[in-house]
Amino acid sequence: MLTLTRRAALLAGFGLALAMSSAMSSATAQTLTPVRFTLDWKYQGIHAWYFVAQEKGYFRDEGLEVTIDQGEGSAATVTRIMSGAYDAGFGDINAVIQQASQKPADAPVMVYQVYNRPPFSVLTKADSGIDSIKELAGQKVGGPAGSAATRLLPALLARNGVAETSVEVLNMQPNLQEQMLIRGEVAASLVFNVTSYVNLIQQGQDPDTGFRWLDYADYGLDLYSNGVMVSQSLARDKPEAVKGLVRAINRAVKDVIADPASGVKALTAIEPLVDAKSEQRRVAFAFDTLMITPETRKIGLGDVDDARLGRSIDVMAEAYTLQDKPKVSQVFDRSFLPPPGERSIGPATN
Repeated sequence: MLTLTRRAALLAGFGLALAMSSAMSSATAQTLTPVRFTLDWKYQGIHAWYFVAQEKGYFRDEGLEVTIDQGEGSAATVTRIMSGAYDAGFGDINAVIQQASQKPADAPVMVYQVYNRPPFSVLTKADSGIDSIKELAGQKVGGPAGSAATRLLPALLARNGVAETSVEVLNMQPNLQEQMLIRGEVAASLVFNVTSYVNLIQQGQDPDTGFRWLDYADYGLDLYSNGVMVSQSLARDKPEAVKGLVRAINRAVKDVIADPASGVKALTAIEPLVDAKSEQRRVAFAFDTLMITPETRKIGLGDVDDARLGRSIDVMAEAYTLQDKPKVSQVFDRSFLPPPGERSIGPATN
């Protein structure tokens, strides 16, 4: 039988162990760098890698405590970061270009390019007779006022020899774009293709055979688009945190490329209401249309070609009448990228 003295000693030792364990857990939590991360829109398959990085502990492995919130649009990601509400996010590099021109001291910087091609497309029915941008002349097209696809239409038309005055643009709400096209109220719609693709599926349409996608990138506007951006203060004050953030996301992107279903599973664990089957098709569409390109296979995930980005800046300066064109280095900083070997996806296989 334990004596009272022995029992007291054991209890004291047990209490000390608990206190030490609690202190160690607290110290570990305190060493994690908090990062507030905003998406570009509501949870979708194209966000799967962020939740994979969270679920598999990739962020924590890098000493980060990342909170992920839904967004309000690709351009809104930029303004959310500039306001100080978020440290990083997934948004449009073209919005970064605009802000780098107008507010260079506050604009975020892109550190990991996700969409190697822009998601801007002219969507039309397969039987519309519109097979190229030239055939938009004399047609009525629909697009949300202020959207990048609508704002860039004049530049798209000019590069294809179509008079801007020959195309009637009907402004509409984003959620009506596919419906009005299906009903024949417009001949074509100016869309964010990775969104419209699944919208059509959810409306009982076949986006592959029933519609034609005229991508801006194939008709003279070979821009970059969404990627991971961070605030200038985070890049300046906590560069290792930015490197860790990018490294974790890159690991997760490669995981989802290898197994898209597991990526969507991580997403549905966070948002059970999303349709897993549709979101898996969205992920496949994004890989094939926006992310895995000859350039990506050459330079690796996350990087850009400086000359091409420079041309993109020229396009945006023209389309948005920017007074000062930012330098490539103000818009994209590759110093936070993992080595090329970690970002390689290899050559295409047939």
